[in-house]
Amino acid sequence: MVCFCFLVDQTREVRRSKLAAGVCSRCGGGASVADMKTSTRFCLVPLYWKSWSAVMCTYCGAILKSYH
Repeated sequence: MVCFCFLVDQTREVRRSKLAAGVCSRCGGGASVADMKTSTRFCLVPLYWKSWSAVMCTYCGAILKSYH
């Protein structure tokens, strides 16, 4: 009998951000342009990471638009 156990974790981190013109369509908060880093780990070992930019809300943290 074979048993597979996968422990996969994905974290999203804001590296830096600056204010941008516009408001959030969900809560009405301000918008900012952020450089993001997403890392995927398997059993605490980082397997894959990607850097990308996004326009996000400064109040609720929702991602309004992403640039991969």
